[in-house]
Amino acid sequence: MKNILDASSVINDNKTRNLAEETLSGKSKKGIITRLIPFIGPAFIASIAYVDPGNFATNIQSGSEFGYTLLWVILVSNLMAMLIQSLSAKLGIATGNNLAEHCRNHYSKPVVIGMWILMELVAMATDLAEFLGAAIGFQLLFGFPLIIGGILTAICTFLILGLERYGFRPLEIAIAVMASVIALCYILETALDKPDFKMLVYNSFVPRFSGTESIILAAGILGATVMPHAIFLHSALTQQRIIVKHPDKLKKLFRFEILDVLIAMGIASFVNMAMLIMAASTFHQHGYTSVATIEEAHLTLAPLLGSAASWIFAISLLASGLSSSTVGTSAGQVMMQGFLHRHIPVWLRRIITIIPSLTVIALGLDPTRTLVISQVILSFGLPFAIIPLIIFTKNKNIMGVLVNKKTTTILLSFIAGLIIFLNIYLIYQVLFIG
Repeated sequence: MKNILDASSVINDNKTRNLAEETLSGKSKKGIITRLIPFIGPAFIASIAYVDPGNFATNIQSGSEFGYTLLWVILVSNLMAMLIQSLSAKLGIATGNNLAEHCRNHYSKPVVIGMWILMELVAMATDLAEFLGAAIGFQLLFGFPLIIGGILTAICTFLILGLERYGFRPLEIAIAVMASVIALCYILETALDKPDFKMLVYNSFVPRFSGTESIILAAGILGATVMPHAIFLHSALTQQRIIVKHPDKLKKLFRFEILDVLIAMGIASFVNMAMLIMAASTFHQHGYTSVATIEEAHLTLAPLLGSAASWIFAISLLASGLSSSTVGTSAGQVMMQGFLHRHIPVWLRRIITIIPSLTVIALGLDPTRTLVISQVILSFGLPFAIIPLIIFTKNKNIMGVLVNKKTTTILLSFIAGLIIFLNIYLIYQVLFIG
């Protein structure tokens, strides 16, 4: 049976690679959409990290408490994410190695060990958000206790990850379908909540805060949008997917990957903004400024917008939790294998990452507040992913023809500086001003 699965995997992967090679060689006579399809996938897997349950938590709190005020944070964060994910993908395409492997090859052992420990903590915070979100989704839809929802989440994650036995394409398709479900749910939610488009546009482009809590939530939005584990994962998704050596083909392959990023991250950006818009136009606008949990949001939607809205919300949360939990497990594998050159079975990693989530459930901690805190932790881990990415992608000896332009490096450096500044300011506000 295993030999049959391995053969199926090779056939699926080779078919995609052959179609890609035809397009890169200029031999394909097919339409643009057909030519684009073999290159679509890696960014969709990475983009799931940008619409995980942590986003639900931070966006609901932000929208209900501050209305449309922090909408600009989501827009800016997603534009940052597009650039960062493009460069992560480019690193894998240009070198055949992922970001964690480059860190292992270029840094001293103590630095590598330190980075691995930090990224494992980030991965745990990530998985906590995703695992809890899916468990809450099961609870909202079917009335299961959180502990049962957690167990079901683990089982579903194993099943989805099992698609990798058939090659990279089935898993990409499964994740893309779940991303489409989330997007469709929020198209319906946006139609139901009838937002104030004038205020929506204004707050999308005028940066402002409203006290310390808004800064904490802004850091949470940033951590939930530009995610460290997605940066490491994306370079792994492209490193061996379609292998080319000719400089012109490398450039063409990267241009297709940029399209993949724009489409996938564009959808993720819409979903993120729609989450906050829903909370602002439904809760904040009706005086429900203290809707601080996902459960409260679900219950409040029904009397305000009808039972359909609460069902749509729960379905989108479940799809988000299951897909992002799957991606988070894959990212954890990539980081461990890249930093340490060690591999543990997926089932063992899944069991290990379940423990913090089940502990939160067992202790009776507020799941939504825990989700928000986990996203702030992610924000603190970002510089340790972005700074190495800048260093490697600006090095011509590493990147060859795909080395960054000077303007790209300057822009990415500015983004890293902005993230570090925001985190330092956040610590100052919380510890010394309160």
